[in-house]
Amino acid sequence: MEQSRRSFLKLGSGAIVASAFGGLGFSLAPVRAYAGQAKLQWTRQTTTICCYCAVGCGLIVSTSDAAQDPKASGRAVNIEGDPDHPINEGGLCSKGASLWQISENGQRPKQPLYRAPNSTEWKEVSWDWALSEIAARVKKTRDANFMEKNAAGEVVNRTEAMASFGSAALDTEECWALQSMMRSLGLVYIEHQARL
Repeated sequence: MEQSRRSFLKLGSGAIVASAFGGLGFSLAPVRAYAGQAKLQWTRQTTTICCYCAVGCGLIVSTSDAAQDPKASGRAVNIEGDPDHPINEGGLCSKGASLWQISENGQRPKQPLYRAPNSTEWKEVSWDWALSEIAARVKKTRDANFMEKNAAGEVVNRTEAMASFGSAALDTEECWALQSMMRSLGLVYIEHQARL
């Protein structure tokens, strides 16, 4: 039997493809799907909006049911993109996909941590001590660096010694409250993490 170079390459390529996919169990026969028990069957699903940026992606939050586990009632067990939402259509960015860790994270410290100047170790402190220390340091810095007028003599009432860098876990209302508080202190350097 005489073969041309072209027919030999066709035959060889076909044999390689058949052997490659034949070992994977490739079949064109109809397959019957077997659906198991849904892992979120005993949860309550609620729709919400992602809090990370201004895009407003839709989420479905699954919370545990009291009848199934009374200790974990109302705790988030899963967060995923909402396929019916017109903005993201079920897709999420990496920050939105990890949103579950905001509410459920066993590695989150339970108490404020403080590291003294020139120290190499963090120590747990009480909330009362941490909040009063922060307030005292903010007041001291603001009072020492407050500027009533600029070089041109215009009233500015600001301080350039402090800045605010907000968290991406804040929603719009919390950002508004934080910015109002920072501006009332006279801060001009105010930024939000979600924009960076």
